Amino acid sequence: MRRHDLIFVRPESWCAALAVRSDLAADPLVARWVANGWPLIGRRATPCEQHGVAAGLPLPPSAGKRRLSFLLQTEDVISIAPPPSLAAAARMAPLAWRPTLERLDEFAWIHSVEARVFGGLAWRVLTGLDYLTDRSDLDLLLRIGRDTDVEGLVADIAEIEALAPMRLDGELVRDDGAAVNWRELHAGADQVLVKTIGGVALLDTNLFLAREMPS
Repeated sequence: MRRHDLIFVRPESWCAALAVRSDLAADPLVARWVANGWPLIGRRATPCEQHGVAAGLPLPPSAGKRRLSFLLQTEDVISIAPPPSLAAAARMAPLAWRPTLERLDEFAWIHSVEARVFGGLAWRVLTGLDYLTDRSDLDLLLRIGRDTDVEGLVADIAEIEALAPMRLDGELVRDDGAAVNWRELHAGADQVLVKTIGGVALLDTNLFLAREMPS
């Protein structure tokens, strides 16, 4: 499992998980979450969660925008899937966002990178609930390969953002799941903050691009 992966849970396991959560017992949205076919999301485990599948559930603004955490077992999980594609998200995006998403989809094709979304727009696609506000960002996941022109890629993102009605946030993700915020690479930083499902590390930018990780 990688950061931002979607976790689909067995209904009986979800009922068991909620049975020991008195703080959620009276929440109808949470209670029917899995029955609606909606996923949880993979998250980084805490030091006390070494055995199990760490999962999160971000609720929409109408439900207080709470961030719920669960620790599941492997047998509780039906399947794991990547977040929604940029193309799928475009159909559910606000009208004002759609020209920007079309440009992003075009440049992703030009750079031969896989483009997906997470954050509010992704949850809107997955649930149909309104996760977006006037201040929402568009959160991107761009899967880079060994031949990706990273400098050209982040330059194009910056150019598109300059004309966009929203802020473009997000990460460039290597094939091993290690990710860096695109702004750090665009700024030409000597070191970047690298995030994985297992932790966070400060790494020389050239080592990140060379597919290396600290020991």
